[in-house]
Amino acid sequence: MDRIDRAEAGETADVRRRRSREQMSESLLTASFIILSGGLQDAYTYLCRGKVFANAQTGNIVLLSAYLFDGEWGHCARYLIPVLSFMLGIFSAECVHRRFKYMEKVHWRQVIILAEIVLLFAVGFLPQEVNTLANALVSFVCAMQVQTFRKVRGHAYASTMCIGNMRSGTEALCVYFHTREREVLHKALTYFGVIGLFAVGAGLGALLAALLAERGIWVSCALLAVSFLIMFIREEEKKK
Repeated sequence: MDRIDRAEAGETADVRRRRSREQMSESLLTASFIILSGGLQDAYTYLCRGKVFANAQTGNIVLLSAYLFDGEWGHCARYLIPVLSFMLGIFSAECVHRRFKYMEKVHWRQVIILAEIVLLFAVGFLPQEVNTLANALVSFVCAMQVQTFRKVRGHAYASTMCIGNMRSGTEALCVYFHTREREVLHKALTYFGVIGLFAVGAGLGALLAALLAERGIWVSCALLAVSFLIMFIREEEKKK
């Protein structure tokens, strides 16, 4: 009986550790650096890599269709490849989740962040002549990020685009005006805060593209590295 109790206690501790790391991945502190990185990446590819969107694939699909119907086939690949790369990034992130979701020492989301850092660091070395490859890699990274980090403070959100966050934030604000529930207001402010952080990241990306050109993306690596380290903090340690 004692062995059973000890086994159950051990399982409970493992579950507690996983839940703690899960909570850190959904904290606003962790999300803040990820969101800043997402805004930076989108501004970087548009301003420094030939006016291609890394995150908002809707824009790429619109431009792809416009060039396709206009018969300008040479421009189509520039927008089609990031779209396909984005889809591949989502697929890859889900595979990593399924393969490493029970890891204890390193959370599977940290594995994703490490992959993002490595790929974005490589992008900084790519010259303008291979912008299509650079945009494909950044789109791949953005897809992994949006698939992996989907909640902040328990609310579903997107770290690499704004339209869903705008809808959710405005909806929550409307509900608050009718119910006056502080929790709903807190939810609305969380979404608007996410949008604000994304905008700051995009502005930072614009400055870095002007100052550092291709190597500006390395700041995104630094932001992601901060999130990676934050996720080692456990809830028990935070309460001490």
